[in-house]
Amino acid sequence: MIKILIAEDQSMVLGALSALLSLEPDINVVASAADGQQALELIKHHEVDIVITDIEMPNMTGIELAQALKEQQHQAKVMVLTTFTRSGYLRRAMDAGVKGYLLKDAPSDSLAQAVRSINEGKVIVAPELITQAWGNSDPLTDKERKVLRLAFDGKSTEQISQEIFLSPGTVRNYLSEASSKLGAKNRIDAARIAKQNGWL
Repeated sequence: MIKILIAEDQSMVLGALSALLSLEPDINVVASAADGQQALELIKHHEVDIVITDIEMPNMTGIELAQALKEQQHQAKVMVLTTFTRSGYLRRAMDAGVKGYLLKDAPSDSLAQAVRSINEGKVIVAPELITQAWGNSDPLTDKERKVLRLAFDGKSTEQISQEIFLSPGTVRNYLSEASSKLGAKNRIDAARIAKQNGWL
């Protein structure tokens, strides 16, 4: 039996995925989470073979969840299921050790088959993503990405510095560096460019 944990912030999608996968005789959905942070907590209390996660979720994204599991050397394999076809996301997901990357509009039977293939040790990526994935490489560091994401959420330099425990000057430096790398006019423009490329 393949034990699955699903992390998805849209409750309707989460319910549909759970119901769909529970119909498979060899798949058991053992837990579900509304974001990456909750998934990370739940995985401590459940035996999990595969984590199916969305990318954009509050508190902790799917890619950050994959990075955290990789750092913990957890044996669960991570599969991203998303609507986003941005090449930057796929590259970052693969760098984080993700074993599968499928789009939510894929046929439902292909999802169960992908789960089985990933469980057997294969890497599965939606074919339409592979060709565009190796375009522009992500120029941002993790810190630059973090401050840009918070700036994109409308937070001031002071609010960002309090949230990630850095001085306002350091936050300004990261924002300035990120804007410069992306050829952006300001922090909002930089965040927009990064988001379009899947680097946020």
